[in-house]
Amino acid sequence: MLIPALDLIDGQIVRLKQGDFDQKTVFVLDPVAKVKEYAAQGAALIHLVDLDGAKDPKARQLGLIANLVAASPCPIQTGGGIRTYEDVAELLDLGVKRVVVGSAAIKNPELGLKLLTEFGPEAITLALDVKLIDGVPMVATHGWLKVSEASVYDLLAQFSKAGLKHVLITDIAKDGMMQGPNTELYAQITERYPKLDIIASGGISSLNDLKALRAIKMKSAVLGKSLLTGAFTFPEALALWPND
Repeated sequence: MLIPALDLIDGQIVRLKQGDFDQKTVFVLDPVAKVKEYAAQGAALIHLVDLDGAKDPKARQLGLIANLVAASPCPIQTGGGIRTYEDVAELLDLGVKRVVVGSAAIKNPELGLKLLTEFGPEAITLALDVKLIDGVPMVATHGWLKVSEASVYDLLAQFSKAGLKHVLITDIAKDGMMQGPNTELYAQITERYPKLDIIASGGISSLNDLKALRAIKMKSAVLGKSLLTGAFTFPEALALWPND
């Protein structure tokens, strides 16, 4: 599945380079109109990142998210600063299909396991932001400022026991850089966990990048900056990688 993505700050669509709020590009686009456009073009899921919420959970853009969910003809996946069980419940109550949970589940695996057990694997996407250290994919937290002691494989093994299904994996070095995805990393992960819906995120800049991901049997990929900057269109992407 190809998933269009919108990053949101103060109601505006933006993109950051490697998660840096000081390297922000603002796109003068209406988020509601953009969500409707992607849905009309064939999106089966749209990925929203609430960057205000990521920076300060009290600043979560709940009103905007509610409006986007109500306006969207297709399901919404959203994340950004999800810290608690209540945060997840609140977003699901708004009609969000899947809530993306990252640092909170990594720092507190019991919470992650509880979310998967109580809300079900279809309601939760585990987000793992990866930094390669001596070739090992380690998981970063706290807005990518810290690296945990756990590798991607450690966490996937742990959460798979609770029925984990959807995993968003971002190579920090690639995010927002438009330099191509880390296909070697994704190939290694999908080989170890072929049943998981591994969602590639970061660096996709061309249709050739999509062909490369498809060739290693990736199940899903997020398309953000590449669509917003016109590197290719969503219909062009779907022609190569139909939603299934």
